Amino acid sequence: MPDYRQRIYRHYLEAGATAPASDKLAEFQRRAPYLEKLIGDYFPENKETAILDLGCGAGAMEYFARRQGFGKITGIDRSPQQVAAARSLGLTGVREGEALEFLESLESESQGLVIVFDLLEHFRKDEALRFMDQVNRVLTPGGKVIIHTPNGASPFGGRPGHGDFTHETIFTRDSLGQLLTACGFSRVECYEDQPVVHGLVSGLRWLLWRLLRSGLKFYLAVETGSLERNEIFSQNLLCVAVK
Repeated sequence: MPDYRQRIYRHYLEAGATAPASDKLAEFQRRAPYLEKLIGDYFPENKETAILDLGCGAGAMEYFARRQGFGKITGIDRSPQQVAAARSLGLTGVREGEALEFLESLESESQGLVIVFDLLEHFRKDEALRFMDQVNRVLTPGGKVIIHTPNGASPFGGRPGHGDFTHETIFTRDSLGQLLTACGFSRVECYEDQPVVHGLVSGLRWLLWRLLRSGLKFYLAVETGSLERNEIFSQNLLCVAVK
């Protein structure tokens, strides 16, 4: 029986034509505060590091990384529409392909950083193990993987987690740590997707987020009797792991 995902992907990729480059640039700018902070916080100091962005979409990460001086970044996405949008913006590092197949074609220890944004949840558990084994293989010693994925521990994690019919596995900090440790990563750290302060409105959102998460933390303390852990409550989580 054909993989059901091929049928679903075919239909949602056919849902509309490629958005104009101006629309993609507007989308990139909405994401700018978050992506620029992520690059500043977690990208390597060496601007010549080889970077691989798997499931890169229209190349937003390449767009902002190149603006900060990173020149060796390759993006892989299975959507021809997304790749066409990236090319229309001059993002020549974006290629069409399957992420796992591309990983398996690379030489061992050839990448200093691998980015896996909103992709890992599309794999079954056995596929996720195979995928992360390959990520570990292609990373240089001390290289990093940055993962962004729905957070199953969030009160609203079901919104991104079950918002796509092709999502197979929803992670928490603990289960993601189990996967990455089994695949050979030595240090795994997970973070909340907090609002990034870049103005008055975002500053207010950040303050309200801190207030709301205090209430959620209090709820867990009442239920479990423990305040020891710094829980992750955002709908998505960010994970950084080192080989």
